[in-house]
Amino acid sequence: MMEATQIPQHMLSKDPFSTWLGIKILSVEVGKVSLGMQVRPEMLNSMGKAHGGISYSLADTAFGFTANTHGKYALSIESSINHIEALEAGDFLTATCTLDLPKNRLGFHIVEVKRGEELVALFKGVVYRTNKDWV
Repeated sequence: MMEATQIPQHMLSKDPFSTWLGIKILSVEVGKVSLGMQVRPEMLNSMGKAHGGISYSLADTAFGFTANTHGKYALSIESSINHIEALEAGDFLTATCTLDLPKNRLGFHIVEVKRGEELVALFKGVVYRTNKDWV
């Protein structure tokens, strides 16, 4: 079985979308992953602010990586996000899964997306944990 701390790097290496976003792994432990990325001009919407999908995608990636650190394939079955602050090109964002509550086959997660110390989005997600091990 793959070491828990190796799983997010392995997942990122096979994820062209997160790679295109420029997502970098900042820290990994079982049940907690922190990621970072910079908002680029091509990520802006028609109002000159970051498209909501940018912070959502960063949070969703942190959620997925964290859920999989338990060593079993975990698949998202529900997620949502609250956008708290508008984001600009050049903003550096971090996403940290701050809650990882495994309950049998389900895992419940909260991800905080921040610009510096400022909370800019709050994401919650639920995963289903399969029997398949990360090898």
